[in-house]
Amino acid sequence: MDLNGEERLSDSPFVETIWHSRSEEAGDFISMAEIHYNMVVTKHRGKTVFTVRGPETQATPAYCPPDAEFMGIVFKPGVFMPHLPPTRVIDRQDVNLPEATSQSFWLNGSAWEFPDFENADTFVDWLVQDGLLVYDPLVDAVLQGQPVEATLRTVQRRFVQATGLTQTAITQIERARYATNLLKQGTSILDTVYMAGYFDQPHLTRSLKHLTGLTPAKIMDTHRVERLSLQYEMVPALLKYDPNIGLSTKENQRQEFAAMNGIPSTRTGQQAIVGVVQPSS
Repeated sequence: MDLNGEERLSDSPFVETIWHSRSEEAGDFISMAEIHYNMVVTKHRGKTVFTVRGPETQATPAYCPPDAEFMGIVFKPGVFMPHLPPTRVIDRQDVNLPEATSQSFWLNGSAWEFPDFENADTFVDWLVQDGLLVYDPLVDAVLQGQPVEATLRTVQRRFVQATGLTQTAITQIERARYATNLLKQGTSILDTVYMAGYFDQPHLTRSLKHLTGLTPAKIMDTHRVERLSLQYEMVPALLKYDPNIGLSTKENQRQEFAAMNGIPSTRTGQQAIVGVVQPSS
């Protein structure tokens, strides 16, 4: 069975979702590719650890200890801690902050109480007030297809600094996670190809194998032994970006995708215009 847990919305404009989970038994699982900056509090055998975790660009093997409790804060793209930017903690280069007491950890020279599922919003507010958590509004503007008053080089540089990823990578990861949800819900492989915006079944298979570690058929198999990491309930947006911003060289595929979804992709001067495709439900 894939990892699962309780999830709730947040009052903070910086937060995508807050989750809580408890493991009953030890075991390996596949950590799927992920676009978000995260903070995770782990309680295991009387010890509490606060971890800062960045995005993941591919599926990797991971281990879940027995009788452990987890609480996670998933931030919106563009939110990060300046002294631990996404590029430093990307691809499971997690940073565990030093323990101060059994109830607190050290951050920026001060002892902070470990947040929990109920007070995580207040914890985030304190981080923002102290300047320890910031947000680059350029990221949301680009993802929403709004004009950005900056050169393309500046847009690309700031986007990667704030997210750890290119727009291309975010598109691919979000599409793969959406397709995984569809398959787990019983959607056929061919329908998933269409609904998630893949070009054909081989394209879907290659993407899911790289980003989730499993083929579409394996994801649909209710008796598989391989476990996948937590899938958030939020529905991802599939992004269509200006080819002058994206780093992919498959220009013909981009044009086919835009034409298929009826999404314009243009540039005006130095302003990057990025269209957005919302997945079918």
